[in-house]
Amino acid sequence: YSQAFHPMLIQTARWGGVYAVSALVMATNAALAFALLRRSLKAIGFSLGSLTLTAIVSAGAFFQAHSRVSTTSVDSVVAVQPNVPMEGPDDSASMNQLLNRHLELSKQALANTMYGLGGSRLVVWPESPMNFSYSRDSQLRDAVGTFARTNHTAVLLNSLEPAPNSGEHNSAILVNEEGQKLAQYDKIRLMPFGEYVPLPQWIPGASSVRGIVGDFTPGSKYTLMPLGDLRAGVFICIEAAHPGIARSFVNEGADLLINISNDGYLGSTPVMRQHLSNAIFRAVENDRDVLRVTNSGISAYIDPSGRVRDSTPGFEPTVRVWTASGKHAGTTFYTRHGDVFAYLCALIS
Repeated sequence: YSQAFHPMLIQTARWGGVYAVSALVMATNAALAFALLRRSLKAIGFSLGSLTLTAIVSAGAFFQAHSRVSTTSVDSVVAVQPNVPMEGPDDSASMNQLLNRHLELSKQALANTMYGLGGSRLVVWPESPMNFSYSRDSQLRDAVGTFARTNHTAVLLNSLEPAPNSGEHNSAILVNEEGQKLAQYDKIRLMPFGEYVPLPQWIPGASSVRGIVGDFTPGSKYTLMPLGDLRAGVFICIEAAHPGIARSFVNEGADLLINISNDGYLGSTPVMRQHLSNAIFRAVENDRDVLRVTNSGISAYIDPSGRVRDSTPGFEPTVRVWTASGKHAGTTFYTRHGDVFAYLCALIS
């Protein structure tokens, strides 16, 4: 992940994921160290050969990334960064004020957008500490439905949804232009100790330990969101750090990836940028655009080559308007086969 912001150096991720990039970093450093330690013509020749091979592999991956076939399915996407505070009053008046902030930012951005070639628009709200509950809150349903119908746009939002056995799902809900719920994805990979406690129940006292945010039930289905001619896979927060989530969405047929997240709890720390680097690799590994929409930053459009475009500053309300498209030539080796390179390295070791 240290190389995430150098697109030319990370294209091998489409073959072997982050492990392939790690292997090239290690090979480069080992070759230089070998030459410096041995200080012989043979060692220098061997090191130059290793460095040349590394350069050829990196260049080959880079040029393959720029030879993809383009499709022409396009939608206008409004990314809303509301900057909801992590702590504050949770009375109904404050909640209504924050909901209105989401709606007003969305309206302002939509006023400057045109209909896409597919004739559809999408507003994306991030994962939020507000605990929206679409299925339980009739006022929220009415507000979102009215907004969608009035502005002729679909809305993707985060919601606290009921799960079996009185549980809770951390979910992404898609509301269509008619104001009707169209699809729901329930977060599969939860945050350890934040959203669930990874302790076996037979450990004394395990049942008394609670998640910091809450105790959620993981989902099990990779539900795609229909966006005009496109289908999007939406992964939530820490799922960006799990390559298998994005891979599974693409293998299910996702043309586009959307990452909604709330990184406000991290404060103004380097972790915000590190979390962005996770999403960058998911784009390269699967040759898909990734739209990253966060509560307090860093929101950004990431193209399939890992270039970060139109990123937002941290901790201020803002919006971005992007054109989302399905530009790809099928699936990558990594999408189809996952971490087979890492398994092979382990076997060799």
